[in-house]
Amino acid sequence: MPAGVHIRPMGQVKEMETIVIRGRGVVPGTAKGTALVFRETIQGWSGLDEATGKVIEKGHPAEGQTIHGVVLVLSGGKGSNGWSSHFHAARVRGIGPCALVLPKIDSRTGVAAAVCGVPTVVDLEEDPFPIIRNGDLVTVDGTSGTVTIQKAS
Repeated sequence: MPAGVHIRPMGQVKEMETIVIRGRGVVPGTAKGTALVFRETIQGWSGLDEATGKVIEKGHPAEGQTIHGVVLVLSGGKGSNGWSSHFHAARVRGIGPCALVLPKIDSRTGVAAAVCGVPTVVDLEEDPFPIIRNGDLVTVDGTSGTVTIQKAS
């Protein structure tokens, strides 16, 4: 573990600290980026514009935001396994996320992780939604299964 990083007791978050959440790495590698947190999942067919990477689902809290280059913290998939094809299309166009954090893996998110080919950590030991906020700097290590969060100031 890097110097200055500590594992905190569950449920305690302080501003300006570095937090590590453990899970299971499913796509190896390491990526670092700004968090984009989707507590509410998006639709595949009408939720993500695969040409721009923008969320286009009407009324979604992240409508208008882009998944390009972010660490996408996503609660799950919605619809069929075809949902993941939109993430693959975004990746092929170079506008996909740099990493995925999935609290629980399901068939849709598992396929999305595989087709995105970006570092992915799943099955987290604790709920990331009270901890990770939009704008936090997050490092996803899909090899070791850790998510390191540096809280945005």
